Amino acid sequence: MNDHIRPISVTGAGSQPGEEDGAALDIMQLPDEMSTFNMPVIPDADQVRNLNEGMSALSELDGILQLQAEINDPKPEIVDISHLDEENRSLVDQVLGEGEVSMVYRGAHTGAKIQESVMAGIWRIRYFDKQGEPMSDSIEVAQVPRLCRRHVFSQASHRVDTQLDSIPEGVLNAPPLLAEINDKVAEYRPGRESHVINLTLLPQTEQDLAFLIERLGKGSLTMLSRGYGNCRISSTAVQNVWWVQYFNSQDKNILNTLEIGGVPEVAAAAHEDIRESAQRLNEILEAYR
Repeated sequence: MNDHIRPISVTGAGSQPGEEDGAALDIMQLPDEMSTFNMPVIPDADQVRNLNEGMSALSELDGILQLQAEINDPKPEIVDISHLDEENRSLVDQVLGEGEVSMVYRGAHTGAKIQESVMAGIWRIRYFDKQGEPMSDSIEVAQVPRLCRRHVFSQASHRVDTQLDSIPEGVLNAPPLLAEINDKVAEYRPGRESHVINLTLLPQTEQDLAFLIERLGKGSLTMLSRGYGNCRISSTAVQNVWWVQYFNSQDKNILNTLEIGGVPEVAAAAHEDIRESAQRLNEILEAYR
């Protein structure tokens, strides 16, 4: 995972600067249970002597990473650790650590908490039922977890409601964006470059942003990517439309965009990251062999 925010190619209706910055609006309130970046504390060899199941899971993960590092477009792979006891699971968590990207998924019947390891492209995924009881616990090797592509927009609408019979007072510049969003949603195909609408460069009022939030609806996935400052990402209730907000180290909103396309790159690991992670995990495990 790169430590800096990737540059965004801005096109569309928000590409020209307005007379003044748009109103700051915190689109996504992050859940309290989201994790933050923590470096791993690697246990001594003596401490893991009897933790065979945890070491076996890490060895399986190591094997998957070594294979994926040699493939240009690998498919996601999963190591199920639901069977591990607390001590063995703690060993896995210590070795993997907690990286820059956290996610919370709230589906119709299940929920999930996802935490990237300090080794990019390795994700800890815990599923829960509607009552909050744990269902499964796993490690996934992928640029982004499969859940992000398979389930996030499974119940989403394929277009924004463009009915403008009653526009709230103060809404000035948001309505023309609805047609642009619908056009780009219809045009998007997996693998294509995302279309970005830069709301920060538009003279948006608070009412404009509230109108867009209401029309786009709330999605099932929220993400936080921590680098130099934060990037907060939320899926919407419209197919392949994401709210993406960038904040500086003082938590001031410096960029507010809509992205129409795949999972925003700032939350995804590159294949080069997975190669580095394969090397790092292998080096860690060598100390125990």
